Amino acid sequence: MRRIRHITLISLIALASAARGEISTELGEAAAPLAQGVPEVAVARLETLLNKNLPDPEWRAVAEELAEAYVGAKQEEAALVFLADPRLRKLPWAKFWRAQAFASLHRWADALPLYEELALDQSSSFQKAATFGAAEMLRALGRPDEALAKFSLLTHDKEWATRAQLRLAKLYLDKGDAINARRILDEMRPESVGEQNERRFLAGRLELILQRPEKAASQFEELLKTPANVPHASLIAALFGMVDAHVQLETPDAADDLIEEFINRYPTDPDLSVLFARLDELYRAERKPSRSELEKWVRNPEQPRRTFARWYLARLETRAGRRDRARQLFRDVQRTDVKPPEVVGALLDFAQLEAEDRHFDEAIAILDDARLLHPDLLLVDRLNLLAAKTQYLAKRFEVATAAFEQIGHSNSPWAKVALLNASAGWLQLGDHERLAANYDELERQGVDEESRADLRLEEALMQAAKGDNKAARELKQFIRDFPKSPRVSEAWVSLAELAFHSSPPRIEEARTDLARAADSKPTAAATERADYLMIWIEDSAGTDETKVIELVKRFLEQHGASPFAPEVRMKLAEIFYRRQDFANAQTQFEILAQENPDNSMGENALFFAAESAMSSMGERSLDRAIVLFDQVVRLNGALRWAARNEQAIIERKLGKPQDALVLYDEVLKSDAGPSEKREALCGKGDIFFEMAGSHPENYQRALEIYEQLASDKNTPIHWRNQALFKKALCLEKKNDRAGALATFYKVLEEETRPDGRSELFWYYKAGFNAARLLEDDSKWESAAAVYEKLAAAGGSRSEEAKTRLNRLRLEHFLWAE
Repeated sequence: MRRIRHITLISLIALASAARGEISTELGEAAAPLAQGVPEVAVARLETLLNKNLPDPEWRAVAEELAEAYVGAKQEEAALVFLADPRLRKLPWAKFWRAQAFASLHRWADALPLYEELALDQSSSFQKAATFGAAEMLRALGRPDEALAKFSLLTHDKEWATRAQLRLAKLYLDKGDAINARRILDEMRPESVGEQNERRFLAGRLELILQRPEKAASQFEELLKTPANVPHASLIAALFGMVDAHVQLETPDAADDLIEEFINRYPTDPDLSVLFARLDELYRAERKPSRSELEKWVRNPEQPRRTFARWYLARLETRAGRRDRARQLFRDVQRTDVKPPEVVGALLDFAQLEAEDRHFDEAIAILDDARLLHPDLLLVDRLNLLAAKTQYLAKRFEVATAAFEQIGHSNSPWAKVALLNASAGWLQLGDHERLAANYDELERQGVDEESRADLRLEEALMQAAKGDNKAARELKQFIRDFPKSPRVSEAWVSLAELAFHSSPPRIEEARTDLARAADSKPTAAATERADYLMIWIEDSAGTDETKVIELVKRFLEQHGASPFAPEVRMKLAEIFYRRQDFANAQTQFEILAQENPDNSMGENALFFAAESAMSSMGERSLDRAIVLFDQVVRLNGALRWAARNEQAIIERKLGKPQDALVLYDEVLKSDAGPSEKREALCGKGDIFFEMAGSHPENYQRALEIYEQLASDKNTPIHWRNQALFKKALCLEKKNDRAGALATFYKVLEEETRPDGRSELFWYYKAGFNAARLLEDDSKWESAAAVYEKLAAAGGSRSEEAKTRLNRLRLEHFLWAE
């Protein structure tokens, strides 16, 4: 069963208030929003109060409330800076909130010692919470036995018992310890719905381990009956648990039905790639799989489900020998505007099909299209190898041989195979000098057992590169036949790559294969690829980002010249950016740009270095961002006009609207794409709107710009709705309330267009403003009609609209007779 793990942070906001002395009324008022669930307001009030000249006891009381508010408001970095004050560092509550901040930032190793120190103090009000926190950190750091010991300390505590028991059961299941898992699940008495659902899921996992699929299915089924009460990852895990139960029951048709029904209900689910891959595994195991659902989804326009359905139906048709139908489906995938990252795999399948059918030009064109999707390096190697092979099969030996030579003299794991293929190419071309040179190069490797082993390994690796089902078997056979080969480690790494890139990824198998590679006196190539693969394994497994950062840094230190280094550095920069560590993100992006000055990666890196500087709180960071964006412009690449628009935003932040207008006008007069010009046009309108506060005549200028943007028939819906909304604001500012209402309402009408496109952010903003104008004019029935439209939209603010509608009906007796 595919396990989807969660590291649950502790939310203990209310616990820090115990054992405090009497505090002032002013402090109580400042901290009140914290208890009311609005910690951001509490932060502002408490910061103001802290800046007053308070006696030390009151200062510490305010500081404790502020630390709690920082963490509650997810301002963890601010909390850590604040709690570094020497007056606070040794206080128990300060240590607790430092640990909480570290945990929220996924800095498990930093949080652990603080929790452990507090957990040792039996008299502390934080002792139990800190014990739980320490156990969570140990679990996150991959130290399950120590985590088990910590959680066990809380099993007799009334407040903490259920939470600790749930963690214990999960850890025991991960270890395959069914006896202890059963004991814990039987002992616990969960009270909340969430805890009851989690226990049910764990009970289902236990039944699968015990090979009791009927009982497992009943547990998972209960969760699937109420999806609204179950987190999405747990929902997918429960679904796959049901699937595994049916596989154990040898009822694969029922397993199919489960996934098909889920995909039917959720055509845009973020885990569609995993769902379709699992469904394809089930289809492969069946003698006559049904194609009816795939056919139905192919006809339905819902995306991205339609793209995945076309791909996997094409696979099914290929296996069934209906290659023309498969080809048509692959073409539909290739032509669609909706291309999830996984589509590269579909294009590889398509190119392989065309090459096998000797449609060589078509195969090459497909591979070229796949490269435009910027696949990872492993896929790039597969694309290049398949392209060279296709050129060879097409008897274009010069092109094919040059490609093989390039691969053969690169750091590719398939370089020797390419060199052998290049030798065959030189033979076809009659270039005996180059042929002899290649043979000499191969001969230098010897013709002993090691060389034979190399040839066998290269053949197996080539099969792996092509996605051949025989590859894993051939790699394992190589390991058995040549156990003393120095390249056994490379075979294990290749097996790990196959496991990791399978659908779904077999993470634990990949880790095991890498461990065996490490025990096999790994070659430099094996070490490099293993270190590279481990980064992606840990990243995809949801490992603590601190560990991923450590792996990335070690890779760059040890393999700085690797062809994977740019991609790895990009990963490091992205992690820092995602963690809002903008200073480190900027540094890594700038290094990447310097190391790759002449390609699109360098341009992208420079752009995001500027974005990082723009988001940073450092002194003169905006000035640095402007400089970096200007460098992007000078590269004259695809991002130059996006960079100009970003510069304009910075000038606006710096209070220089005239400078921003100059930049926007440059974009509007350039050869920029439609999206960049729309952004510039809207930005220009926003500036005039902002300037109208002191010069009201600018409302008309802003209005005209928004009208220009909204009237373009090619403008995407989100731009059109935004422009209409802002135009309506201008009309309202000009006291044209009727015009404003009509324009707001036009956004609501736009949502009924026959093309079916939807946009809800500006739709809701326009709708609520339209209703506001109507309520201001006592037009209760009309306002109610607007609220009804908003409630029926089914988006994030529909409940708010329903609440306002009900209030309006109650207050003004608008209920239908």
